[in-house]
Parts: sequence; structure tokens; C-alpha cells
Amino acid sequence: QVELVESGGGLVQTGGSLRLSCAASGITFSINDMGWYRQAPGKERELVASITVGYSTNYADAVKGRFTISRDNAKNTVYLQMNSLKPEDTAVYYCKVQARVHYTGGYINYWGQGTQVTVSS
Repeated sequence: QVELVESGGGLVQTGGSLRLSCAASGITFSINDMGWYRQAPGKERELVASITVGYSTNYADAVKGRFTISRDNAKNTVYLQMNSLKPEDTAVYYCKVQARVHYTGGYINYWGQGTQVTVSS
């Protein structure tokens, strides 16, 4: 059974920091890209940051210079260090793990349950 367990969300004041973690288990295929998305009330889910298996990273413009994504391939875990948080960062944050299905060459995306991040002004 595939399970993505997220942790680290919470309430923080403007300028504060949080570190999100997402540990994947039960995935039998090779894990490829990992990433974090967020969804604020009334808005669509958007990419925050992603990281390839080779550690190349990509960030949304809104978080560049403030957020850092990293991964531990041995632990199948992806992290998001969030610094200088702003009220507009308030959202539910979801991790996504992409796995490659070796016998088809296709990919499967797995999603975490989401963790709430609230930044007070």
C-alpha cells in the first residue's frame, strides 16, 4: 500500500520559518521527480517547487530565494524549507511523488494528504 506522510505544517507569523517533510513508502516503482504544490482557498493547486532524482530544482517565482526543496533518496523523503513566510503563502501544501513504471515507460503520480500552512500577519 502506497503511503505519503506529510508533516511540518502549522501556524507561523510573518517572517517565520517552517520545514515540511513528506515520506513515501510502499512504492514499488522507481521514484523520479518529487515536488510540493499548494492550494489556497478559492484558487487552483499550483506548483511550489520540484526536484529531480538528480537533484535539479525548479521553483515558482513567488517562492524563489525563500524556499528550498531537497530530498533524501535513501529515505524516499522530500523536504521543503520555507523561510521569510508571508501571509500569501497560506495554503494547504501537498507533496507529489512521481514513479516510473518500468514495463510501460510511463509514470504514476502519488499525492500526499496535504498539510495546512497558515501565516499570520
